[in-house]
Amino acid sequence: MRQPPVNRIAPDAIKAWKIAAAIAEGVIWLITIALFVLTFIFEFSYWYTAGAVLISVITTVLFVFILPKLHWKRWRYEVFEQEIYIQHGILIVSRTLVPMIRVQHVDTKQGPILKKYSLASVEISTAATTHEIPALLEEDASELRDRISALARVDEDDV
Repeated sequence: MRQPPVNRIAPDAIKAWKIAAAIAEGVIWLITIALFVLTFIFEFSYWYTAGAVLISVITTVLFVFILPKLHWKRWRYEVFEQEIYIQHGILIVSRTLVPMIRVQHVDTKQGPILKKYSLASVEISTAATTHEIPALLEEDASELRDRISALARVDEDDV
């Protein structure tokens, strides 16, 4: 069996993922609060509110405090001359090999949360799908994009 890739994504990815998860959990908490208010107005059973609070607490702990660090520990990648090796996943570990000859174009993308931590993601597009290496330092993402682009070029003699 092949050795796992050696390169990791930036440690600040944990902070960025925690912020993104906290925003999503904020929506869950707003729904929980709305259910709590509706319980008083329409005199629903308090079991609905208790269940919603329990679910909100569990998902907040899981998605904001536990999963981002596990996600970061499992994300690895490596770029070879002939292929890109990507490994990720917590319970189900996915190992993907992307042949350089199949790469059509490479992009970097950066949302507001990644920008706050000077991070960017690299998207590798093939005819079939798009693969992403998330949350690299901006400089590393640019260098990786350029390196993959250079390795993916095919001379007319090779076709």
